Amino acid sequence: MKANRLTDIKIRQLKPADKPRKVTDGAGLYLEVAPTGGKLWRYAYRFGGKQKLLALGKYPDVSLQEARKRRAEARERLAQGIDPSVTRKIEKQIDAERAANTFEFVAREWLAVWSKDKVKTTIDHTQARLRNDILPVLGGIPIASITTPDVLTALRRIESRGAIDTTHRSKNIISQIMRYAVSKHGARRTKSYSQY
Repeated sequence: MKANRLTDIKIRQLKPADKPRKVTDGAGLYLEVAPTGGKLWRYAYRFGGKQKLLALGKYPDVSLQEARKRRAEARERLAQGIDPSVTRKIEKQIDAERAANTFEFVAREWLAVWSKDKVKTTIDHTQARLRNDILPVLGGIPIASITTPDVLTALRRIESRGAIDTTHRSKNIISQIMRYAVSKHGARRTKSYSQY
């Protein structure tokens, strides 16, 4: 591997030109400086006899040290016969699937199905419980990662203000959403969630 050529000082001093330009660091890693001044890390490599390019992030969000670390990880994959760009696509797809299966996503899907034969006041009360008490605690968690302590945290938060009836109703809503997730999304059951 060639000696590293870039430093943080050199990177900060790079000025944009009329056309995009590459400033190399070595071993396939370079910084692409756009005419607008943006600086993007790239890793050029060969796989299966073809020249390929892997985006590693934007400077300064991705530091020089982090870019080198990402290049090293990509080189390790190559040494194992794995194309790093394929790995990146798979990781992005997994992240997107996790994001699409948050508790909030599944709760909204459940609510659309559940509310079809309910009266407006019942729907309004359920939406309010979700919005005010359940989603602020559980909404962003992937549905398959919800644990007993997560649910208990949400319920104890409601209970702490003396809203016992709302606590019980919220427990029932959470249980219905989790059962829906298991039946429709194949999400694994959380630890005894039906026993709350």
